[in-house]
Amino acid sequence: MSDLVLVLNSGSSSIKYQLLHADSGEVVASGLAEKIGEAHGGRIVHECGGRKLVHEGPIADHRDGLRQAFEMFQETGIDLTTVGVGAVGHRVVHGGEVFWEPTIVTDDVLTTIRDLSELAPLHNPANAVGIESTRELLPGIPQVAVFDTAFFHGLPDAAKTYAIDAKVAAAHGIRKYGFHGTSHQYVSEKAAEFLGRDYTELNQIVFHLGNGASASAIRGGVAVDTTMGMTPLEGLVMGTRPGDLDPGIVPHLVRVADLDLAQVEQLLNRDSGLKGLSGVNDFRELGELVEKGDAAAELAYDVYIHRLRRYLGAYLVELGSVDVIVFTAGVGENAANVRADALAGLSGLGIEVDPGRNETRTPGVRRISPEFSPVEVLVVPTNEELAIARAAHSLTA
Repeated sequence: MSDLVLVLNSGSSSIKYQLLHADSGEVVASGLAEKIGEAHGGRIVHECGGRKLVHEGPIADHRDGLRQAFEMFQETGIDLTTVGVGAVGHRVVHGGEVFWEPTIVTDDVLTTIRDLSELAPLHNPANAVGIESTRELLPGIPQVAVFDTAFFHGLPDAAKTYAIDAKVAAAHGIRKYGFHGTSHQYVSEKAAEFLGRDYTELNQIVFHLGNGASASAIRGGVAVDTTMGMTPLEGLVMGTRPGDLDPGIVPHLVRVADLDLAQVEQLLNRDSGLKGLSGVNDFRELGELVEKGDAAAELAYDVYIHRLRRYLGAYLVELGSVDVIVFTAGVGENAANVRADALAGLSGLGIEVDPGRNETRTPGVRRISPEFSPVEVLVVPTNEELAIARAAHSLTA
């Protein structure tokens, strides 16, 4: 079976894709379709062999977006129906209690992914549409679902259980599931590889910091806790999501602000986090506002760092000791100030950041802690597409 895998990440109004070789990691082509289903602003950027194509215009739905993307593949000399794609790997956000391993998509699997939309209403419907559309456009090629929740499926009962009525929780699948699992697993394994250490002997804390953000505690290669919960709302402060929140705020808003459920969901998913505090959710824009002395931006940054440090402390206690702290994803890999501020003043715990190393950007995994520091602090670029490609290939080869 060919190791050439098409990886798709279908969002609510976007599709991110890569065509790559699972064995070597070589990317043949990649692209992003945005503003799907919107009246204006539809755009697909496609890169292949040093060429960059941009198509602008309406994208009716995900099937139309994939059809246009497939045409752009053709423009750069690749016919996806004949080039030898061995599998299509799909990022699926929520696997619930049903899926915790890469799974070949059948009609029944697709139906279950749709049913799990109750747990991830912003994500699973789009994931399912992406799978359905690709099955139509590439008939006969195995489709593999790789679940964001899989790495955290085996969380200890004490970590995954919410203290609400047990019968209600069991009846409605209420537990901590965790997300970004593909990234947390990938970068923690890469950290062990970089250090030349046995993965099963390391205690790690991983910070996946992008527009969505999460942290995890990993003992001997097994996740024992993570910040996101039943949904991706819990935990760290994010671009547009608040992270940890007193649940009493929701009924309070319904009573005193006259908000309905849809408005509360909009507030918590789209208009909170850094955006709610400062007006912007892009961390680069936030940094520019902080440099200008914008008080709201400064507070947003301080709240963001405070939450990181709170979970760092919790996971240090939970693990008992830590060997490695990893930063990954857009903010984690690029914002030196976040890394420095998150770990400031912790030299007594063996945790330090070397200013020169932290400010120096180099490709690949890099160490930002001082030489011979008791705790290794690393920046590890994530590559969820490669992890999904390898999972899909291993299942179908």
